[in-house]
Order: sequence, then C-alpha cells, then structure tokens
Amino acid sequence: MSQLQGKILIYTRKPQNEYTESLSNSIHFAYSGDSGEFELLNRNYGILFAQATVNQDNVIREKGLKNPYIFRTSDGAFGITAVRISADSREDEESKGHVLLWTSKDLISFQYRGLLKLHEEAYVKEAVCEYNEKEKQYVIHWQSEEGNHYINSLQNLTEADCVSLPVSEKAYGFTRPVVSIAGIIPGNILAIDEETGSKLKDHWSPVYHKEIRTPASVTAVSAEQLKAVRATAVYSDGSTHEKKVQWDFSQVDFSIPGTYIISGKVVQEKFMFPLARGYADPVILPWNNKYYYIATNDNKDDIGIYVREADTISGLFAQGYTETIILDLDEERGFNQTFWAPEFHVIGGDLYLLFAVSGSVWGPQCHMMKLKKGGNILRAADWKKPVRIKKVDGTYLTEDGITLDMTYFRADGVSCVVWSYRKGIGTPLDTGSMLYIATVEESDPTILTSEPVLLSRPLFGWENVQGTINNEGPYPLITEDTVYITYSGGAACGYTYALGLLSIPRGSDFLDINAWKKASTPVLSYFSVNGVYGPGHNSFFRDNDETIMIMYHGEEEIVKFGTRCTAMHRVHINHAGVPLFDVAQERDLNTKLTDVTIKVIVE
Repeated sequence: MSQLQGKILIYTRKPQNEYTESLSNSIHFAYSGDSGEFELLNRNYGILFAQATVNQDNVIREKGLKNPYIFRTSDGAFGITAVRISADSREDEESKGHVLLWTSKDLISFQYRGLLKLHEEAYVKEAVCEYNEKEKQYVIHWQSEEGNHYINSLQNLTEADCVSLPVSEKAYGFTRPVVSIAGIIPGNILAIDEETGSKLKDHWSPVYHKEIRTPASVTAVSAEQLKAVRATAVYSDGSTHEKKVQWDFSQVDFSIPGTYIISGKVVQEKFMFPLARGYADPVILPWNNKYYYIATNDNKDDIGIYVREADTISGLFAQGYTETIILDLDEERGFNQTFWAPEFHVIGGDLYLLFAVSGSVWGPQCHMMKLKKGGNILRAADWKKPVRIKKVDGTYLTEDGITLDMTYFRADGVSCVVWSYRKGIGTPLDTGSMLYIATVEESDPTILTSEPVLLSRPLFGWENVQGTINNEGPYPLITEDTVYITYSGGAACGYTYALGLLSIPRGSDFLDINAWKKASTPVLSYFSVNGVYGPGHNSFFRDNDETIMIMYHGEEEIVKFGTRCTAMHRVHINHAGVPLFDVAQERDLNTKLTDVTIKVIVE
C-alpha cells in the first residue's frame, strides 16, 4: 500500500435553501491531499442514500440517515455505518436497535450489507466501528438516544445477522472532527493512501477539458485533405475526444511545394439552453438523411404529437421552424389528454412511435403506432392506427393504474421494452412510479412475450423528493460491453428532477433483476450543468459524425414548478469506457484552448 498522505471526510449536510432534507440526509465525502484542505466530492451532492422500505400495502416509506462513520476492514478496504432515520429526520421505528452497513474496496462502488442488529429496544444515536486485529473481530461502540453506551462485535461484515448481544460499557471516547466547511455535519476522518485517494478524487470530481493536441506536421495536397485533420481534446481523467478544426489555409498555395505554418480554431457545435421552451421529454431521430424532433408539447397543454423536420440538428430549432401534428385530439378513439413522452424507435426495420395518452378520464396508457412502408413521418395518414400495449395473455399492461414512458432496445438478439407503472397516484396507497421490463418480438412489439419484471422503484432519497415518488423516463444506451438505461427520479416539474443509471453487462439475461446494477447517486442533477435545473427524461441519438448526444429537459430557475425546456450536449466516454452525461459547456471544450497551429508540408 502507498504511503498514507491523504484523508477522507465522511459527512451529511444540513438542509439549506434548495438542498432538501431528502438530499441532505445522505452520505457525502470530502478528500484532503497534501494541501490539507478538504475538497468536496460529487459537487457536495449525496453519494450514498439509505433505501426506503415498502410496507404491506406496497407503499414506499422513505428513509434518510445520520451520523455516518467510515472505517478500515480487515483486508484494508472500507466499511461504512450510519443510523437510519425517517424521512423527516426523526427516529425510525423500523430501524430501532439497528445501524446501516456498507462495504467498499475503493469508495467508488459500494455493497450494501443490510442492517446490523445491535439491540432489541434502544434507538441507536451514533455508532463507531473498528477492526480489532488482535481479536480478529469488528467492535461496534454505540450510544443510544437515551445516552446509554454499549458494545457489540462480529467477525465478518458479510454476515450481518451474526452480531453479538450488546454489553453495557462506559462512554467511548469518540469526538467528531472540527472542520471549516459550512453547512455540514461531520462524521469522522480516515487516513487514506495517495493512490486510492487520487482515484477517489478523480471519480467523484467533474471531468473537464484541459489540453488540445494536434499533429506537429501534416503533408497535404489540397484544402480538402487539410480539413480532415482533427484535434485531440484531452480531459482531466486522461480520456480524449476528436474535435473538428477550422483551419485557415488562405496562406497555403497547394501548387507550390514548401512548408507553411497555419493557424486554426478547434470547434464543436454548441447547443444553447434552452433550445426550445415548453418542450419536455425530447427525442431526435436521424432518418433518411434528415433529423426529426419530437417532444411532449407543454405549449399545447400536452395535447397532440408534433414533429419538426430539418436537414441539420440546429435547423430543428432555428427561427421559422415548422411543426406538423401527426396525432391529434380524437375523442372518438379516446385520445383526449396527456399525449406524453413520444419516442421514435426502429424495430425490425420499421419505424414506430411509442407514447402515452389518456381518454376522457385521466389515466395515461402506453401505445404504439407504426409508420407505413415508405411513409412520410410528417403525414398523419401514413401512420397506422395506434395500438395499446398488451401483455402475453392479451390483457392491457394495467387496468388499475397508469403506464407511460415506454422505450425499446435490442441487444444480443433480444428485444425489450421498459416502461413506468404507477398505482394509487394521489391516494394514501400511492406506489410511486416503478420501472418494469419485458421482452417483445420485432414482428409485433405491441404484445409482450414475457411477464413484466420489476426493474427499479424510487427507494433513494433523491428519487423520492419534494413530494414526488418517481422512476420514469427510461431510455437505453448500448455500448460494446454494456446496456445502460438512464431514467428519471425526483420532481418531474421541479429543480430536483435528476437522471439515474441502470446497467447490465452484454450477454446477460435482461429479465434477471439481480444482474442489473443501480447507481446510488444521480448521473445528472441540478448540480451538474451551470444554469440547467431539474435535468431529466432524456434520450440519446448519434449525429452524422457518430457522436453520441444526450437530450433532456431542464428548467431555467430553481423553482418548484417551472417551464420545462429542451437541452442537449455531447455524451463523453471516460478513460474506463463508461459514458458520462455531465461533461458540457466549457468542461467539454475550453474556449481558452481552441487556438492551434500546424506545419503543412506541400510536396
């Protein structure tokens, strides 16, 4: 192990201004290297959240946590304990006598080990865990809410049910550290080696553009050949991305051999926020050398599905754009309201539109409609009649709730749909919106070929915030080795809306819930991109250069209910080959680094 040179601080936050109780009552980290100053990781946003419980009525009971403590495990890795509390920061009846436990090899990925039972009756106020090398066991010193002190022990953190009975002891000498960071509640500080600390800091710090590289020289016989020369943008984690350059070759005479020094400007098309006001759940489809834009149209009270067409992406949002309605209000067919979250998907070579719609009684349900062979996307008559999605047995997805936000992906020869289901909305028996997955056949994706499987529900505090209990808006991103599904949690019309991430290795059984990994913290939040609040309900597409783009809606202000607006930027692939969704604006391309020169050799 490297020499110990850094420190890790574990803490929670005090609810303050827009940072809510649900967000504050989670585990945060700060790292200190040689300078001695602590740097707040993950932008001072929670990293580990207590999971909610689900009662006998299938209703979520949100939880938070307090008084976290980090310690070394017997193998030199890390353990974390914390006291679970109720959503309003009070004692949690379900957690009486217990503490939460996680382990981690690197403080980047975490394994939740469950609740450690320390006492039958007493509420735990705070706990300290250490590994006793001599006794080969973990010792937990803790204090009850009544002020009594106890000690428990266990030999293996993976066997949470093997904790000894509590034994009374005198007060354990634990004092919380004093740190000069406003608005936090410190847990403790742990020494950490430089290598681990560096990786920890890199992972939980924003990736940013720090260098531009171009070839020292290039041999060219024409301006067209020179135009193809790209610059390499280098990022803080060591990853790279190729960028276009606008070369000034006005001083080059390609008819005269020689050496020329020319300048250039590294460029990348920038999509200003907001691209379109009052448009949520945005999607762009590249199709037959055109681009098509579709979204939930808040400007039309979410009634009707409107499409834009252009030769370029920027043309979709240029002044004078036109919109064509391809599905209108139709009370006879029961299409009355909530024309929500339309998505284009190519399935088995055919183009489908997936969307949700309600009848005269509010209650959106998932539908699909198919473009006729050779049809024009902008012609309503070229679309077949919309079909409501059914299960294997021929019944609809639900008869006692709502379904919406259906998406589609195909990987490893398997086609799947993922959608959001919610029951009892607005009642004491509200289940919250949950993500389900099932298989379909390309020949008819409107009928499931498997039973629906519960994929995710909003158990973390960031998903269950501001009175909103959401897992919705799933959308796939498929790489060579992984299927990713982004989804949205939190307040759909507010600043706390955020993107979560589910992932599964390629070649897995997509219906095996245990094969999926769910990130404990959002991958895009109102902390991520300056001036964009409540980012959520996203989609992906590839432009003509095969660059992966992410679209989503966000808001311009920190308000509880704002105007949803379309946003877009590039998806960055980090040094480990993992997509990052928050490398935007100058963190993607620093305008101070865009001036470049190159030696051009004309032979």
